[in-house]
Amino acid sequence: MLVILIAHAIAAAMAPALVWRWGRLAFYPLALVPAGSLVWVGLNWPDSGQSAPSVSIPWAPELSMNITLRFDTLTAIMSVLVLGIGALVLFYCAEYFHHRDGHTENRLPSFAAELVAFSGAMFGLVASDNMLLLYTFWELTTVLSFLLVGHYAERATSRRAAMQALLVTTAGGLAMLAGIVILGHSAGTYLLSELVVTAPHGTAVAVGVVLVLVGALSKSAIVPFHFWLPGAMAAPTPVSAYLHAAAMVKAGVYLIARLAPGFADSPGWRPTVITLGVLTMLLAGWRAVRENDLKLILAFGTVSQLGFITVMVGGGGQDLMLAGLAMLCAHALFKATLFMVVGVIDHSTGTRDIRRLAWLGHRMPGLFVIAAAATASMAAIPPFLGFVAKEADFETIAHSQSLGAWAPVVLTGVVTGSVFTTIYSLRFLWGAFARKGSHEPSTLVANLHRPKAAFMVAPTILAAAGLFFGLVPSRLDTTLDGYAATMPAAGADDGHYTLELWHGIGLPLLLSALVLAIGIGAFVSRERLRLAQLGSWLPLGNADRIYDAVIRGADVASLRLTAITQRGSIPVTQSVILSTLVLFPVVVLAFGPLDRPEFRLWDSLVQPVVGLLILAAAVAATVMRNRLAAVLLVGITGYGCGAIFAFHGAPDLALTQFLVETLTLVIFVLVLRTLPAEAEESPRFRLPRIALALAVGATVTTLAAFAMAARIGTPIAALLPDAAYDRGHGANTVNVLLVDIRAWDTLGEISVLVVAATGVASLVFRNRRFGAAPRVSDAGQPDIGALPALAYSPAVGDTTWLRGSELRDPRNRSLVLEVATRLIFPLIMVLSVYFFFTGHNTPGGGFAGGLTAGLALVLRYLAGGRYELGETLPLDAGKILGAGLALSGGTAVGSMLLGAPALSSAVISLHLPLLGSVKFVTALFFDLGVYLIVLGLVLDVLRSLGARIDEEMATAARPALRAKAS
Repeated sequence: MLVILIAHAIAAAMAPALVWRWGRLAFYPLALVPAGSLVWVGLNWPDSGQSAPSVSIPWAPELSMNITLRFDTLTAIMSVLVLGIGALVLFYCAEYFHHRDGHTENRLPSFAAELVAFSGAMFGLVASDNMLLLYTFWELTTVLSFLLVGHYAERATSRRAAMQALLVTTAGGLAMLAGIVILGHSAGTYLLSELVVTAPHGTAVAVGVVLVLVGALSKSAIVPFHFWLPGAMAAPTPVSAYLHAAAMVKAGVYLIARLAPGFADSPGWRPTVITLGVLTMLLAGWRAVRENDLKLILAFGTVSQLGFITVMVGGGGQDLMLAGLAMLCAHALFKATLFMVVGVIDHSTGTRDIRRLAWLGHRMPGLFVIAAAATASMAAIPPFLGFVAKEADFETIAHSQSLGAWAPVVLTGVVTGSVFTTIYSLRFLWGAFARKGSHEPSTLVANLHRPKAAFMVAPTILAAAGLFFGLVPSRLDTTLDGYAATMPAAGADDGHYTLELWHGIGLPLLLSALVLAIGIGAFVSRERLRLAQLGSWLPLGNADRIYDAVIRGADVASLRLTAITQRGSIPVTQSVILSTLVLFPVVVLAFGPLDRPEFRLWDSLVQPVVGLLILAAAVAATVMRNRLAAVLLVGITGYGCGAIFAFHGAPDLALTQFLVETLTLVIFVLVLRTLPAEAEESPRFRLPRIALALAVGATVTTLAAFAMAARIGTPIAALLPDAAYDRGHGANTVNVLLVDIRAWDTLGEISVLVVAATGVASLVFRNRRFGAAPRVSDAGQPDIGALPALAYSPAVGDTTWLRGSELRDPRNRSLVLEVATRLIFPLIMVLSVYFFFTGHNTPGGGFAGGLTAGLALVLRYLAGGRYELGETLPLDAGKILGAGLALSGGTAVGSMLLGAPALSSAVISLHLPLLGSVKFVTALFFDLGVYLIVLGLVLDVLRSLGARIDEEMATAARPALRAKAS
């Protein structure tokens, strides 16, 4: 099973290159991937008498997020549909995109990758035994569906359809995730195989089941989520044939079938599944008979059939499940065939409108035969599989004990819905191929170009499969019965039904004849029915308009809420956030149980002295109008916190605090150069701000005190030193915590750093974002800036200690600073490297080392100017950031490839000449990524807020200097 997923991932990664090399012909080798996977499925078909084979890879056992796959009968059935039809659709694509315009062909590489990836994601979905893993594949299919539906991105209809499908299915998926968490927590397991066998009970479980059903129903386009599927017909026809007939929309039905053995008797299950399923079948069937677009007829027909299948697989009982799976297979075969037929028609004539097609059956008899076979199966005409499945549906519903009082209602509903199926089946076949009373072909049909034989292969195979399994249904019966038998028997007679072409004359055959008679009669009398204006007294509303109204309402509500909370003022926004921080915890503390906190103000006399200095600096910063002075005072509070860390025995935190505070002060100073020296503040809001500030401080202090008082177990901090030494192989708990124990958090944080650095630089540069800082050799270039007019200063003379000082105005130079920088810079860099290599066991680490190296760059910039920055580190900051992120992320992937948990540490011992035995942990590579990211961040900030602003300020000052000189 893992091999199939890996093969699809590799094929998806290679697909763009193959399409660029071979064009549309690349779809042929890509089709071999699902085809070969289908061969594996056939060779490894599970034996119903034995336990299903499974694969489990530990990943995060504490979070129940192991990669667990299971290959039972239902997985095998769905895999045949997903992989078999997927291979045929990829084969079909090679001819489908033959006559497309060049603009569309340019997106074929990504389209091919997305379609192959979708096939792999669907297989992962049906093979997942872990519900959390299933949800991951579930959302992956949602994202890929969004990309595939929106393939024609230049069309507004495609963009709208893609966004609509994404919003609806994602909203349902979020509800399903909540249900999964509830079920997994209640059952104590997230494995579907265990959950279904020992299904939990209770109110919470019932709620969780309904939430999971919401996700399943939204994915399978069941009312009230049905409207997104017809809109998704804006996608290319291969997407419709695969995603919306055979694969994606079956995911919800699959999940219902998977959970039915354990939860069919859960409160809320049958009312939800049966009511919405029957309603969907009727509503969508009614819409299908009124459409003129061939794809929309099939789309609404798909929604109708999905409602039917949902009722069958979710009704409970072995016979109902058998009949439902038979209809699921039949529907996948005939509907995928018909969508491909529509693609051929669209290619050949340039239209899908039945009002513009006449005599097509005469001009393309081969295509007519294929379409007639698939349509006959859809309309349940013998000897096709659709007839066998429909007979099974009627028989099992009529005699189902699991449906109870629902049985007559369900039977009436599906018989009525089947009448609609017959009508729109005839409407499709007549609308596409009939002569329609015309004496000659319509213009588009007369000028059609005949498709190649390869274009007809895929629909021919699917139509033939529908005929074969209709003639020999026993083979399918044996396969489907392997899963149907897992359902609890609904009575003594449940489980004895078999799929056969001829069961004799009985109620199912009579109902089938009645359905066909009424359907054919209604189709023949369609003009009279149209004149009767049935639609005027049977209005069903328009779900698209309801969706649009909901979206508009959400937009209006968000705008009004934003107008209240986001008024364009940073102080107001901060006040709203801080007020929320104060009010909510206070309310919870006021009404919740309280543990008496224990306050201890200080451990030594040095701490209150430092505390008073911090307090004095904080108060002074609030009344200081000079911006630079206020920043320096805020810096004192930061250094004071570092001192408190040191007094508490946390030198690593103290070191990091000092380095961060120093770098922050430098960044503030760089920004303040462009602002007025003093800030203007209205005294009108001073008192409210003081009150809010005091409230926030009191709230944070109170929460910390109560949180510590509420602890009843051993603090995790007491366990960290031993865990760091034994599992992370380091004595510095803080550094091991960052690069091993909670390395996932660190990976996320450094990713945020990369995004922040990129955003700041992009705001400053606006264009030409990438590149290294300017060097002396770059001076005078148009995008760097003109050479400065240098004057002579006796304070520094002609001697330069830094290369960049050659192009700096001597009046802005400091010879003492240059000499000190020349001497100190190597020492700081050595200290930086020392912090990096020893940080696993002593204070330091990649973060502290990167900050130290960054401060060395700051010193070179302050002493030598913007050109000195380029001379010191002539590298693109973006590449340094990317290399660091790739190194850190690669460490996570490398651990998994070696069979270890992601970002886990291993000790590597080497014996080197002269040095002897050397040991290091693999977390060193992750720490090196952190080092590079921090260094790249500082370089990017100095490049943007330093060198770039220097150049803009110099450019702005030149006219004034020239005017003064003249």
